Amino acid sequence: MSTVLPTVAPQARDVQSNDSEKGGLSPTISIASLRPPIELGTRRPFWRRPKQGLDSIATQASVFDVPETLEVYRPGPAYENAHRFDPDARWTWREEYAIVRKIDWRVMVWAFIMFFALDLDRLNISQANTDDFLQDLHMTTNDFNLGNSLFRLCFLIAELPSQLVSKRIGPDIWIPSQMVLWSLVSGGQYWLSGRASFLATRCLLGLMQGGFIPDVILYMSYYYTKTELPIRLAWFWVSNYMATLVGAFLATGILQLRQVTGRAGWRYLFLIEGVLTLLVGVASFFMMPPGPTQTKAWYRPNGWFNEREETIIVNRVLRDDPSKSDMHNRQGLTPKMMWSILKDWRMWPLYVLGLTFMIPVTPPQTYLTLLLRDLGFNTVQSNLLTVPSTVLGIVLLLVVSYISEIWDSRIGVIVVLQIWALPLLIALYTFNEHTSQWVYFVVITLITGFPDTHPIQVAWASTNSNSVGTRTVSASMYNMFVQTGSIVSSYVYRANDAPLYKRGNRALIGITVLNIVLYLFTYFFYREINTRRDSIWKSWSPQEQKRYLDTTTDKGSKKINFRFAY
Repeated sequence: MSTVLPTVAPQARDVQSNDSEKGGLSPTISIASLRPPIELGTRRPFWRRPKQGLDSIATQASVFDVPETLEVYRPGPAYENAHRFDPDARWTWREEYAIVRKIDWRVMVWAFIMFFALDLDRLNISQANTDDFLQDLHMTTNDFNLGNSLFRLCFLIAELPSQLVSKRIGPDIWIPSQMVLWSLVSGGQYWLSGRASFLATRCLLGLMQGGFIPDVILYMSYYYTKTELPIRLAWFWVSNYMATLVGAFLATGILQLRQVTGRAGWRYLFLIEGVLTLLVGVASFFMMPPGPTQTKAWYRPNGWFNEREETIIVNRVLRDDPSKSDMHNRQGLTPKMMWSILKDWRMWPLYVLGLTFMIPVTPPQTYLTLLLRDLGFNTVQSNLLTVPSTVLGIVLLLVVSYISEIWDSRIGVIVVLQIWALPLLIALYTFNEHTSQWVYFVVITLITGFPDTHPIQVAWASTNSNSVGTRTVSASMYNMFVQTGSIVSSYVYRANDAPLYKRGNRALIGITVLNIVLYLFTYFFYREINTRRDSIWKSWSPQEQKRYLDTTTDKGSKKINFRFAY
C-alpha cells in the first residue's frame, strides 16, 4: 500500500513553494527528529487477530501522537467531523470490530443495493437482445454498437461534472437524485419505437448514470480506512455480477410475457426493472446520511452512532489518512484546484491502464447472449447459460481482491486478468464453424468469468491520490478512461466479422499483450519515483525534514514524503 510520512494540513500551506521532488530543496526533513518515521496506513491486516486479544488497544500510531506534527495535521474547523477529533482517543479491537461491522451493515450493504440497481438498468439491454429486441425496432448490430457507444460517451462526459456536483451538494443528496432520474428514463424504454428513440434513451441514461460509481466510492471513504476500502469495493462490485445473475432469472420470466400479452417481453423488462430502481432511489434519500457524525434526522432521531462510536470512526479514519480532513463534505473544487490535479503526471499511468485493461474481455462479455443465440440456443437457454460465467466471476473477483490485500500488491495481482484472458482469446481465435457449440460455450464462459481486477484498480487510484480533492477528480478521470475503453470495445466485434469475429479476436490478443507491457512499465514507474523520493528524504536531516513539512506547498501525491502503491 502507499505510505506517507506526515503531510501538510491546509492551514500550514501558506509558505514558500518548492520543487522538492527534483531535489531543488537544500537538505530540509523525516519525522525521525521527533521519533522514528511513522507510516500512515500501516494497520493490522484484516485477516489477523491482535496477539494481545480483542481488549488490547487498536489505535494505530499517527502523526497526531507527536506534538510538533499534531498542529500541522489537526483538522480545520470547517471539517464536518472536527468536533469528534481527539488525538488522545483510544479504543480496543473489540470496539473497532463492532463499529466496522455496524458500518458494513449501514453503509456497505446499501451501497451494494444501489449499485445492484444501477447494473440492473445498465445490463438489461443484453437480456432484451435475446427477445428479438433488434428485430422489433428494425435495427442492426451496428445500431446496437452505436447505442452502446453513445451511452458510454455520455456516461464519460457526465463523470467529472457529476463528481463536482456531488462534492458541492453532498453525495447523500446527489446519488439518490441520480437514481430517481435514470430510473424514469429506464422505465420509459417500454415505449421505444425505433432507432431514434433507442439512441436518445441511451444518451439520457449515460448522462444520468455517469459519476455514480466514483460518487459512491468517495462516500464510502468517509467511513473506511485504506486497508478496508479495497475489500469493500470488491463486495461492491459483486453486486454487478449479482445484477447479471438475478437479471438473467428475472428476464427468463418477464420475457415470456410476449406470449401472454402480445407485446414484446423486453418492454416489460425495462418497465419493471425501472420501477424497482425508482423505489431504491427514493429510499436512498433516507438511507444516506451526510457523514458519520451527521446521521441524526427527523426520521432517525437517535442517529446510527453514539458519541463514542462517532469519535472512534472519525479518529481511526484520520489516523489512517489525515488528508481526509482537508475538505468538508459540502466543499466544491475551484477551476485552479481541478487544473492542478489534472496535470499531475504521476496519476496518468493509472488512467492509461483504465483505458485498456478491460478491453480484452469486454466484447465477449457484452455480446455473450448474442453469441449464444448465434450458436443456436433459444431465448431461455441463452439467459440461463450466462449464469456459470457470472458465478465464476464472483468467485474470482473476491479471490484476487483478498490476495491483493494479503500480498500487499497491486500490479502483481491485477496483471492476472491479462494472463487469464490471453490463452483463452488465442483458443477463441482458432475456432471455426465446425467447432462444437459446447466447446465454444466453455471458452466464452471462462473469458467472461474473468478475475475482475477493477475494484483493485479503483482502490489503487484512490490510495495514490492522497487528498480529498485529488481523489474526487482522479476517480472521475480514471472512470472516464474506463468508459473510453468501453467505447473502443464496442467497435471490436463488427457485423461483417460475425459470427466468429476473427479480426476482432486478433485485435483483442494484441491489446492483451500491450496491457502486460503497460503493467510492467507502471511497476517500474512508481518504483523509480519511490526510490528517488527515499533518496532525497533520507539525505535530509531531521530538522530539514521538519522544515519541509512546515513550509511546503506540495499537495497530495506530490509530497516528497508520500510513497505510491504499486
